[in-house]
Amino acid sequence: MTSLPATILPTDRLTRRKAAIGLWAIFITQFFSFLYIHARNIAQPGIIAELDGMTLFSWLIALPALSGSVSTLLFGKLSDIYGRRAILLLSSGIFALGLGLSASATTMASLVAATTFMSFGHFPIIPLCFTAIGDLFPPAQRAKWTGLLNLPTGVAALAGPVLGGVVAESALGWRWLYWGTIPLMLIASALLVMGLPDRPQPARPTIDLSGTLAMIVATSTLTFGFSWLGTPEQRGMGAVLLVISVVAWIGFVLIENRAEAPILDPQVFRNRTFMTAAAAAFLSLFGTLGIMAYSPIFAQQVMGVSPTVSGSMLTPYSLLTAFLGIPAGFLLARTKKYKWMYLLGFAVVTVAMFSMWFFTADTPIWLYIVVTAVAGFGFGAIPTINTLVAQFSVPRRLLGVAVGAMFFFQMVGLATAPALLGLAQRSTPDLEGGLKLVFLMGAACTLVSLLLVMTIPEVPMEVETG
Repeated sequence: MTSLPATILPTDRLTRRKAAIGLWAIFITQFFSFLYIHARNIAQPGIIAELDGMTLFSWLIALPALSGSVSTLLFGKLSDIYGRRAILLLSSGIFALGLGLSASATTMASLVAATTFMSFGHFPIIPLCFTAIGDLFPPAQRAKWTGLLNLPTGVAALAGPVLGGVVAESALGWRWLYWGTIPLMLIASALLVMGLPDRPQPARPTIDLSGTLAMIVATSTLTFGFSWLGTPEQRGMGAVLLVISVVAWIGFVLIENRAEAPILDPQVFRNRTFMTAAAAAFLSLFGTLGIMAYSPIFAQQVMGVSPTVSGSMLTPYSLLTAFLGIPAGFLLARTKKYKWMYLLGFAVVTVAMFSMWFFTADTPIWLYIVVTAVAGFGFGAIPTINTLVAQFSVPRRLLGVAVGAMFFFQMVGLATAPALLGLAQRSTPDLEGGLKLVFLMGAACTLVSLLLVMTIPEVPMEVETG
């Protein structure tokens, strides 16, 4: 990281030393963010058991994802106005405060509330890190460095699951996963201040408040509507909320078409390449969530393994998901073609998810590891491709909005998926049968993603879009 290409920041008079600190700041911030995610996922079954919260488990995923989807899009727009550094620091501060609130939770409801607040700051951190890479490098260099940003993700995937299992089973308990992350984020914030350039727009447009409000109504009614459809006494209200959501989404699009400074520029909506990739990313979250959130529950409560062993079982999946982004970035930089990677990735994931549908309580640990690792191989390149498609399919002035929008659609998927997956899980009398239905639904969604990316156009990756 001490030797940087001459192309870095060609129009900025930053020293190479400060640019190196900026890269380290982005990498370390990404690392700490993902380390928490991987550790928390493995400790989560124990947290649910201690707080007697299985009935609220889907809300522990859906409400934070809803909060994160709103802030991801909003903070992406704000970062284009006020600079990446300022908004990254804001996100990190909210994340750190939310960690403390989550660690202090004594009931499942209070944990859901604290995690929802925390996610308003946590979720935007990752897309903002990817966008900051786009700020530091010209188009020809972005694919390589975006791929390399998966390096800290991979290291976190290696250490996080085992760390989560060990801490959850230790005398410290799961709360120290939250407390321990706070000083790490303070260190990352200090590096961001030292290394990232502060490049706000000279003219700061007004914030699109009406569009933001319409987007909040659209996403929240969508999430609650799907959730309440699964409860007989609330089914009618769920249907009403879904109708309101459709109206709100239409209103959101109309508002953005007229807004002076739209939170989601209409040019993004009209971009076929971007919207195809975003739709596939939305659906892929059903498969990702099935593996990351529900398969540890299957391993611990159906197969009967400990949290530490469960964390180790999922490590190959996490490593492949993270580290494959590195060679993917280099391949994209060399070939300038991404469609074949999309097709291969979603095809492999679909096969793996259908295989998980056949898991039982007697499934050998080695088979669980192999199948989830195959899924990790399929998922590995997709986040890198999504980020680059977002960057190259729109003009540079929309860089933060586009990357934020790509993650926004994924977060909307993460917000709505638990409601539908939870409905499937609760539709059978036993936990094993319900979890198998979750895996089947994930497989069906990744299959649709595969069909979508078969139609995606290629966009040039050598130059900025005008």
